[in-house]
Amino acid sequence: MRTVAGAHPRRRRTAAVMLRPPRNQVDARAVKAWTAELLLLAVPVAAAAVAAYWIFTSHPVWLTVLTGGFAALVLGFAVVAPHAYYRLERWEVTGEAVYTRKGWFTHVWRVAPMSRIQTVDTERGPVKRLFGLADVTVTTASAAGAIKIEALDHEVAVALAERLTALTQAAPGDAT
Repeated sequence: MRTVAGAHPRRRRTAAVMLRPPRNQVDARAVKAWTAELLLLAVPVAAAAVAAYWIFTSHPVWLTVLTGGFAALVLGFAVVAPHAYYRLERWEVTGEAVYTRKGWFTHVWRVAPMSRIQTVDTERGPVKRLFGLADVTVTTASAAGAIKIEALDHEVAVALAERLTALTQAAPGDAT
């Protein structure tokens, strides 16, 4: 905590800390990985809608348009959403804290001081492994839950986990 110079010793005022966007984007391969993950969900949903239409209806025109529109919307979302998410997802680690920013409609900024970090984990699902990516999860002593830095290059994620572990061990405090 910084204090304002010249303040009365018993009445220290804290200086305002400006929240700035974290500097780092996730790996560019994240767009392809997220697209693949979404398509693994979207294709069966769109196919089920078309199959249900084809099997269980007498093919009225209005339902043809509705079903086709739904299938196109689901598949379009799976292709477009990862590009938008890539532009919004940011992260940064300094000697004092871990910073993340996420969210489309509601931007969520998370800051976790090193002294509050309890565990650091890396995770690689099958799609992320295919694209050479990994996620880093920073668990803190916070009711808001863990901070997840998604879709980093696997080597960057391992180095980040090692760096966070070292910084956390060096930080004073008991992570509570």
